[in-house]
Amino acid sequence: MNLPQALTMDATGAFNYFNYFTEIEEYFWKKRGAHLLVSPLDWAILETWQQAGIPVSAVQKGIDRAFESYQRSRRGQAGRQMKTLAYCVDAVIEAADEEKEAAAGAGPSASRPRRLAEDAPFSANELKAYFSRNLEALTRAADKATAAQPELSVRLQETRAKLEALNPLLDSPGTIDLEDLERRLSILEEKLATSLASLAADDLLLDIRRDLDRQLAPYRRKMTAEQLLTLERRYTQKRLFEVCGVPRLSLFYLT
Repeated sequence: MNLPQALTMDATGAFNYFNYFTEIEEYFWKKRGAHLLVSPLDWAILETWQQAGIPVSAVQKGIDRAFESYQRSRRGQAGRQMKTLAYCVDAVIEAADEEKEAAAGAGPSASRPRRLAEDAPFSANELKAYFSRNLEALTRAADKATAAQPELSVRLQETRAKLEALNPLLDSPGTIDLEDLERRLSILEEKLATSLASLAADDLLLDIRRDLDRQLAPYRRKMTAEQLLTLERRYTQKRLFEVCGVPRLSLFYLT
């Protein structure tokens, strides 16, 4: 996975890449006026925006516009609360396109290496603790799947071994290259996601799809076919990880 510069650097050059989900989640909380956990659907939408390289500023601008539009709608005027980021998809894409056009007119900007340093969002010890938690979770998930899904258990054990093999990177002298580490973790996670999907029971996949269709029903007309396809893939992936008790490996989930 390439790490879009728009996600790693803000206008002042501050390191904010790994705060992507947290910043947007908290912004949505404030706009909604309630500190509520976002739903699996909302997290799938966030992942879709992150994968598309949409910067936090564009997401926030889109959320603002969506709330303004919602407040003018019948439900908003009736005092009903906006419950999901699905309502914001069109506005966020529009804001992202505007920022992209503005950036193209401004010309190239200087970049700097993205490495673990004093301004990084977490320390080497926090990375080691994160790895340790994920190794333990993978062991539990593999043990649980041994009897009913032996093939899945083997895949989980293989993933655990590969994750453990990355531990020496955290002890290397000098700074830790977060971009390279995230790339390696993303490869492991994507391979694991493919295994979970290929080995999942048809009934489970059907239940997940029905749940997604029910949640998306009021918002489908606001999304393109490409947006829906990406969202369906991300939502299914997220739910499979949860159902199987498998940890997410990307550094986005460290916090």
